[in-house]
Amino acid sequence: MAFSIEFVSPEDVLYSGEGTQVIARTRGGGEIAFLAGHEPFIGSLEPSEVRVTEESGDVMSFAVRSGFVSVTGQSVTVLSDQAMPSSEIDGEAARADLAAAQEALRANEHDAFALEDQRWAQLLVDLSSGQSA
Repeated sequence: MAFSIEFVSPEDVLYSGEGTQVIARTRGGGEIAFLAGHEPFIGSLEPSEVRVTEESGDVMSFAVRSGFVSVTGQSVTVLSDQAMPSSEIDGEAARADLAAAQEALRANEHDAFALEDQRWAQLLVDLSSGQSA
């Protein structure tokens, strides 16, 4: 059974379609799969890959820096300031961002912003090289 799926940012709707499953990683809850009829749920997302199984059976992969997932029995909405389809990731830019974050962490290993930047860049590097995060 299919349900509505949307990825929304403050500026745009990144994705809107029908699917049969969404798999996301929530903070403190690990990976969770959402199917049609899932109980209502709201969770905070870790920087991670979110996978959408479309009605056709194709699986779309998205990099999500952080945000929230909202689930009703008929829809899943991912709200994020920064998300992108994995197919659009620039691997070279991601590797440069990862190196910059690692350099910032060498200067200050307790820099929370650099640590978050490192996690995001590593996710982008992994997804751009075809690795599931």
